[in-house]
Amino acid sequence: MGEFRMPSLGADMETGKLVEWLVTPGQRVKRGDIVALVETQKGLFEIEVFEDGIMGEPLIAAGQTVPVGTVLARIDTGAAKAAAAEMRAEPVAGKASEPASTITPQKTAPQQQAISSERVACSPSARRLALELGVDLATVRGSGPHGAIQRSDIEAAAHATAQATAAPPEPKAAGIEPTAAQTTESRMRQAIAAAVSRANREIPHYYLATEIDLSRPLQWLEAENNKRSIRERILPVVLLLKATAKALRDVPQLNGFWLDDRLQVQSDIHIGFAIALRTGGLISPAIHHVDRLQLGELMQALADLIERTRVGRLRGSEVSNATVSVTNLGDRGVQTVFGVIYPPQVALIGLGKIGERPWAENGMLGVRRCVTATLAADHRATDGHQGALFLEALNRHLQKPEVL
Repeated sequence: MGEFRMPSLGADMETGKLVEWLVTPGQRVKRGDIVALVETQKGLFEIEVFEDGIMGEPLIAAGQTVPVGTVLARIDTGAAKAAAAEMRAEPVAGKASEPASTITPQKTAPQQQAISSERVACSPSARRLALELGVDLATVRGSGPHGAIQRSDIEAAAHATAQATAAPPEPKAAGIEPTAAQTTESRMRQAIAAAVSRANREIPHYYLATEIDLSRPLQWLEAENNKRSIRERILPVVLLLKATAKALRDVPQLNGFWLDDRLQVQSDIHIGFAIALRTGGLISPAIHHVDRLQLGELMQALADLIERTRVGRLRGSEVSNATVSVTNLGDRGVQTVFGVIYPPQVALIGLGKIGERPWAENGMLGVRRCVTATLAADHRATDGHQGALFLEALNRHLQKPEVL
């Protein structure tokens, strides 16, 4: 019997609100399936399961806020194995559903409300928008396929409500009431403030910076992109991300967590990429296994991650298991970025604007396209020597773009 718990979606998260169950008791689930929506200070996230099984009765009702680690439901992993074996032995139509019907439901606590097996068909991004705007999904008529609710339906409902209740607000001593979007941004800012305050208070940062000549890798990238269609072309940041992953293979002490007063190096490289949200705030979801991805695959993964982040369709694992973070402010014209480590990670790489700069080499002065790469690292886990080795490895891998 497995357990599905309220996940930790960040070092600053202590509780989470279970917004909605996306599965019903007795339903078979597979590893990676989305089973619930959880709201934290940083937004609404899709939560997946990490084992195959059959869902039992929920132990926590939709709408409840519970501490991280609370068991939300139990998963009968044995029943799933028995069902799979039965299907292999007797491939009879309808047989696969029998084990689900024989599962004895778990009893919910008396104080918990019953959960309806019916749910409104609605996209995750529309649900997130409904939460931000205070729109009750039960009052919205969907215009999508089979009556599914879309973002445009939520916006229309919010607009209609605003028009219906439009009246000059009475002056308040405390000032104007904040909008839902402003409240959401405020909550995220509070979460960010808590995280960086803890980081500055607990983590002894050290900082290193280096200038990297990108002339050769950018020339290679231009030639490579000429072979590709417009949709398949690779951005320079992809080279930087892949080189970062390779450098972390060379200096693995920067890829891990500081937990229980010791460094816990991680074998997988999941790079958290800082993304600014249109509604305000910042989040750093992870691109998984960056070192294993080809450049084209990494470009697709990055584009997909940015799109889903901005429409509120991130998975829990993407906001909880980054092993190192990268912040890229080059598109904002910033030349040098000194970041704050996000605990329990032990390093953050900052990337500035790629631009032409004077470059002296072999007694000759010229102009090269360069980027300033910085490293913020935890002095408890590593020292300046290891940090310097990492930046050296980053430069070395970038100078060989054809093997990234």
